[in-house]
Amino acid sequence: MIGRLSGTLLEKHPPQLVVDAHGVGYEVDVPMSTFYNLPAVGERLSLYTHFSVREDAQQLYGFLTAKEREAFRLLIRITGVGPKLALAVLSGLSVDDLAQAVALQESGRLTRIPGVGKKTAERLLLELKGKLAEALPTAGGVAVASVERDALNALLALGYNEKEAVPALKSVAEGASLEEAIRQALKQLAKKG
Repeated sequence: MIGRLSGTLLEKHPPQLVVDAHGVGYEVDVPMSTFYNLPAVGERLSLYTHFSVREDAQQLYGFLTAKEREAFRLLIRITGVGPKLALAVLSGLSVDDLAQAVALQESGRLTRIPGVGKKTAERLLLELKGKLAEALPTAGGVAVASVERDALNALLALGYNEKEAVPALKSVAEGASLEEAIRQALKQLAKKG
């Protein structure tokens, strides 16, 4: 089993990269969350990996964090979810966002991911319930997530899209009330606009 790979980044072609480790070029498939945070070609990098051996292929998957790799492993254990779909889920949602969606049973967030339909989303919510809890915010758990979710819904209702609203909400002070969270997020969005 290959658990970690360190070397020089030779090529980047989403979602695959080639990493040179002591003269051997390893092809590694990564989620887009990892891909966007890679160093430049020619620089050193270290990835947590999952090595999959099937009858027709041997595949190496890479992740910048151990948390991403653990989420990937939890996903591929679910019936009907293969590595390709697991990468799509981790490309569409961060591990924290996935944990929040599972805790709040929000299938709508999962169905926005290409390849995830309503039935698959419901299966993911059922199978992952309780398994990703460690990724949730510790201060208040679901209560914090509830304020964040309500603030996100308010920003979406005001016409912002999720790609704008989610980063703005990340800057909100921990423990803020719903009104304060919306106010702080709107200030962040106004700065960017």
